[in-house]
Amino acid sequence: MPRVKGGTVTRQRRKRMIKLAKGYRGSKHIQFKVAKQQVMKSYLYAFRDRRKTKTNFRKLWIARINAAARMNDISYSKLMHGLKLAEVEVNRKMLADLAISDSAAFTALVEEAKQALAK
Repeated sequence: MPRVKGGTVTRQRRKRMIKLAKGYRGSKHIQFKVAKQQVMKSYLYAFRDRRKTKTNFRKLWIARINAAARMNDISYSKLMHGLKLAEVEVNRKMLADLAISDSAAFTALVEEAKQALAK
């Protein structure tokens, strides 16, 4: 009985992995074993960073809201607390957009938050 060789299946599997490693530096885009390790690591980075992106955007929105709030003589934390007391439900993404594009509407929200804090 003849031995079973890898043949086309093995070559296809390896070529698929090498194709995924396209653009990597050095042996990472040439050698199968090294390419496979790097592709798996890249998948882990992609998985992690899809979640990290959300964190980064939230940080950006908070920084923008804080900058606009301080121009209206209130801190970010007091603004958010005031909005909660005033029962204004606007998420940070929309608040940051208002702070940049429509400063009058943002100022109106700040005034509402200040009134709620004063009570």
